[in-house]
Order: sequence, then C-alpha cells, then structure tokens
Amino acid sequence: MCGRFVVPSTTDELLSVFDATGDNAADWKPSYSVAPTDPAPIVRECIHDETLQRDVDLASWGLKPGWAKPGGPAPINARLESVASNGMFRSAFASQRCLVPMAGYYEWQQMDDGKQPYFIHSDGDVLAAAGLYAARQEGDVWKISFTIITRAARDASGEIHDRMPVFLTPDVWDQWLRPEKITDKEEVLSMLDRSSVAVARTVTAFPVARTVNNVRTLDPGDPSLIEPAAKKE
Repeated sequence: MCGRFVVPSTTDELLSVFDATGDNAADWKPSYSVAPTDPAPIVRECIHDETLQRDVDLASWGLKPGWAKPGGPAPINARLESVASNGMFRSAFASQRCLVPMAGYYEWQQMDDGKQPYFIHSDGDVLAAAGLYAARQEGDVWKISFTIITRAARDASGEIHDRMPVFLTPDVWDQWLRPEKITDKEEVLSMLDRSSVAVARTVTAFPVARTVNNVRTLDPGDPSLIEPAAKKE
C-alpha cells in the first residue's frame, strides 16, 4: 500500500514537469508528509470549451465518488489487480484518471524496538503514480478527491513492503491522462504493469528518523524528514 508520501515540488515546478497550463493549486505548499485526507496536487486532463486542458489541481487523498454516502469509505489505494472491475473504482478507471506527483513514499518495518520508517524513492526529481479522481458537489462547492493505484511490490520496494504505487514512465503519461473513456481495459492494465515494472527498477530505499512515525507531531514542511537516519553505533 501507500499510506504516506512526499511532494517537495512547488506548483510552478509541477506545471513545468507535466506541461500543464491550468493552475488550480496556487495554495499548495511542499509537503514531506502527505497523509490520508490531506490535500495534495494531482494532474488531470479535462475538456474546457472543446479544448483539451491539463490542470494541476488540489485534491483530498481518499476517493469519494459523487454517489458515495456521507461517512462512507474513502479508499486511499486501489489495487491494480481489481481496479477495472471493482465497483468503487471502475467508473473512475474508465474516464477519470490522474497522475499523483511525488518524490517518494514511506513504508515501515517492524523492528524489535518499534517501527522503522523507510523513504522509498527514485533517482529522478518527480515520480508520477497512476491515480483516479472523483468530483463531488458539496453545497455550491465541487470537491475533488483521489486514490493511488498500487501493485505487488518489485525490486527495492519489495524488500520493505509487499505493495507499491503504480508509477508511470513519462512516455505513457499522455495515454493515461487522456479523458476519453477506456475501451480496452486489458490493454491499459498491461501498460500499467509494464510501465510500473520499469520504474520499479530505479527505486531505492533507506531508513529515516522515526520522527516520521507520528503524523500529529511532525512538521510536514521539514525536509529533514527524508534525510537518511543516523546509523546506530
């Protein structure tokens, strides 16, 4: 799974990396600890006045479709193995796809003296996880939410946890973001599998300070959260 991730990029940096023109994330501040229900930037494409536009939007982490009942589940992850058929996700998979930018994410290992967090990341500045989004009207306001697709972990990720985000290589970003409805689910699922395996080969992990463990007391704006932990003597 992916239960906490890192987005150190500014809005302007994300607009540049993803060649986006719409900026609905002006209030975004880089975070080294994005937790469930937190707002985070996503990249999506929509048709505005018959023109395709790529936006960077702020969305709440935890998918809440418009048809979902208040107080119901808001899953932060969707399994690649069932995302195209699961009733919670299949509509968004068909036509509401997004990218979730991040520098990496955290996973934990149980040690004799407690849980040890690891920062899992790639060599590049930005990873792009395959995500799904939903728009829900609350009063006069439209709220956007999202979930991150995960798969069985590969390479270094698998040494820490059995699941990892489905990261996509830049050459398939356009295909994934395209807003038209998917007609060949198996082709798209195969693309997600191939692309995420390629990114997994570039992933590395190292332990970080246990400050990361307590989301209530850490400072999400503190870049030292992703610094390698000091080795014990």
